[in-house]
Amino acid sequence: MRSIIDIMDLSVEEIDGLLATAEDIIENPKKYADACRGKKLATLFFEPSTRTRLSFEAAMYELGGNVIGFSDASSSSSSKGESVSDTARVISCYADIIAMRHHKEGAPYVASTKASIPVINAGDGGHNHPTQTLADLLTIKREKGRFNNLTIGFCGDLKFGRTVHSLISAMSRYENVKFVMISPDELTIPDYVKQNVLIPNSIEYKEVKSLEEAMPELDILYMTRVQKERFFNEADYIRLKDTYILTPERLQSAKDDLCIMHPLPRVNEISVAVDDDKRACYFKQVLNGKYMRMALILKLLEVEI
Repeated sequence: MRSIIDIMDLSVEEIDGLLATAEDIIENPKKYADACRGKKLATLFFEPSTRTRLSFEAAMYELGGNVIGFSDASSSSSSKGESVSDTARVISCYADIIAMRHHKEGAPYVASTKASIPVINAGDGGHNHPTQTLADLLTIKREKGRFNNLTIGFCGDLKFGRTVHSLISAMSRYENVKFVMISPDELTIPDYVKQNVLIPNSIEYKEVKSLEEAMPELDILYMTRVQKERFFNEADYIRLKDTYILTPERLQSAKDDLCIMHPLPRVNEISVAVDDDKRACYFKQVLNGKYMRMALILKLLEVEI
């Protein structure tokens, strides 16, 4: 029995296997339609979500399985004071696999130590979001055809953006990958990402404040929203939320084959005028997330096709 809490829990070879499974699901969906018949996924979402929760549910349904769970902590026994550990033990009696999102960093890990079934971290605070990273990797593979020799720009909230931290970790294992960190001073990449990932792996990176300055060299632009829920001071949020807005004008100096990504939800950091640009890939990311979650569920439940 195995859980996935951090994208680094998966080796490069295992990620390659998941990518291959996901692409086979895309090509041959009927082959997988009954793969998880009789299996149940429990979605334990202590924090609001649209894409991630529904993506997990759609993934399990399309594998022929069933879904139980909750989408609001107030409707669970945690509102009565039940611990994450006890919740994990209880749900292990009802389901075959758990997808958990929690506002506290480390909560899915704690659940994984007590559950008797696999636990997938569906996002824990500002820490990790491994299945979003799997969606990102499939998008990069299908759009760019490679993981090496890429310059990736991360723009916006790099301090609290768990999707940014996870993708940096994942991409750090490939050759000749360069990062450009684009953010205001208050939202720069945390030191622990530099000390634990970038510096030990001798990865080239730079930090800039100007999106226009970085644009011409980027192969991938990963936009993020400034997250109101991560701020203690609303005045700081209001001051910073519109710092970077991607518009057609700002894309004029970009490469013709730039891949524009965003984990969503979007507020206003990408103009809707960009949606029709052939380089916009953020809605493809959503679909790719479903396929990668299907592949991960199959792997953790040890289902052979």
